[in-house]
Amino acid sequence: MQIPKDPVMLLSFVNLKLRDFYSDIDVMCNDMDVSKAEIEEKLQGIGYSYDRERNQFV
Repeated sequence: MQIPKDPVMLLSFVNLKLRDFYSDIDVMCNDMDVSKAEIEEKLQGIGYSYDRERNQFV
């Protein structure tokens, strides 16, 4: 699946998917066949990291 390349759009996209469809980031990445490391790296670049308890990037 194609994911947004812009980090801010990626943040919105990923948090929506995590909130509405997936129990955690690993399940989402496996289902969507996307790289967890790539998502985390891009979002860390704009100051966000994954919070497992909230299941969101904050």
